[in-house]
Amino acid sequence: MNILYVLIPLGVVLMALAVWGFMWAVRSGQFDDMEGPAHRILMDDDDPRIPRRRRERERDDSDAD
Repeated sequence: MNILYVLIPLGVVLMALAVWGFMWAVRSGQFDDMEGPAHRILMDDDDPRIPRRRRERERDDSDAD
């Protein structure tokens, strides 16, 4: 039973370290999408299966950004 006095604070400390490590990884860009823009440049926007109005709307949305 006395071991709980050691294991509970140890568990809290380890959890705090894990949360800190996760936050550090997110802020340093470890989860950024590095392949998405490279694949997006290969996709053809002039696909004839896409209706013309939809393509124009998508262009307008991309110009607004």
